Amino acid sequence: MTSLIVRKRLPAAPERVFEAWTRPEQIRRWFSPGKGVECCGAEVDLRVGGRWRIDNRFPDGSVVTIAGEFESIEPPHRLVYTWRIGPATVSERVTVRFEPRPDGTEVVVVHEGLTDPKSSERHEQGWVSCMSGLGAFLQ
Repeated sequence: MTSLIVRKRLPAAPERVFEAWTRPEQIRRWFSPGKGVECCGAEVDLRVGGRWRIDNRFPDGSVVTIAGEFESIEPPHRLVYTWRIGPATVSERVTVRFEPRPDGTEVVVVHEGLTDPKSSERHEQGWVSCMSGLGAFLQ
C-alpha cells in the first residue's frame, strides 16, 4: 500500500475552506480531478458514520462515483473519511487538515491505502486539480 500528501495554501480562513469542503452545493462548484471533468453530483451527511458521495462526469460522458463514510469530524480543523471509487469494496482513507496561516489556510490532504504507485500518481494529479479548483472557487 502507498500513500500521498498534497498541500495547498488558500487565501481564506479555515472555517470558510472547511465549509467549501463539506457543503454539497459548494463542492459541485470546485471539485474536478482533471481537465474537462465536472462534478455533477455531491451529497454529504456531515456526521461521524455519515456517508458522502461525489459524481464526476468525464469528457466522454462517463460518470465515476466516489463515496465513503466520515470517521472523524473536527470543524474547522480536520476531516477523516473512507474513499471508494465505483464498485470497489476496499476503502482507502483520506485525512484533510485545515491549518490556519497568517494569509489564510494550508490544506493538507493525506490519502492512504492506495494499491500501487500508478494509482498514487493518478490520485495525486486529481487532488492537485481539485485543490486548484478550490483555490479558484475561494477567490
